[in-house]
Amino acid sequence: MFVWIAVIIGSIFLDQLTKYLTIFYLKPMGTFPILEDILHLTYVENTGAAFGMMREPGQRWIFMSISVVGILALIGYMIFKKSSSKLENLALAFIIGGGIGNMIDRTALGYVVDMIDFRVINFAVFNVADSFVCVGAGLMALWVIRSMMDEVRAEKAAMAASDEVGEAASDEVVEEMTDVVTETDQADAEATVEVAEEVAEETFKETSKEDADD
Repeated sequence: MFVWIAVIIGSIFLDQLTKYLTIFYLKPMGTFPILEDILHLTYVENTGAAFGMMREPGQRWIFMSISVVGILALIGYMIFKKSSSKLENLALAFIIGGGIGNMIDRTALGYVVDMIDFRVINFAVFNVADSFVCVGAGLMALWVIRSMMDEVRAEKAAMAASDEVGEAASDEVVEEMTDVVTETDQADAEATVEVAEEVAEETFKETSKEDADD
């Protein structure tokens, strides 16, 4: 758990550090091209949600309320579930850290500082916290897919094991039935021999008696 708390704190620190540097160095110049018309660092004050959505004041407070509830829910889930999956915990830590990072801006400044500007795809300007949230969401989706695949493999393994047990049980039943039949045949054969011996003995006695009478 302490490792994931450290990841959350580290993501918050990295987000706030980049925003501080953006305000201090980038705000006066507005934008700085790293790759001309492809990737710029651009100072933007985002009063809405991630990627510039929900900019209206009423919508902003609704989004902030939902964000607080969501962050607290994820923290509670992380604490009480105590998942053994590193992938799941890393995803949750990134989402929580990014959410808290942006929440600090909204509470302290009334807006979120954005700076990463991908102009080649005409995408909304975003920040490090947004990146953590998106990466965390992607990792969470990957964890869900892997969990579903593990469940399918476990079900197939269980079915295969059940089939093997059934086959083994069938073989045992067949062997037992064979043994019973064999024992029955042996008993019938022994009984037949005894009857034949008795008949032969009686026949011999009758023959001997007739010879004696003659």
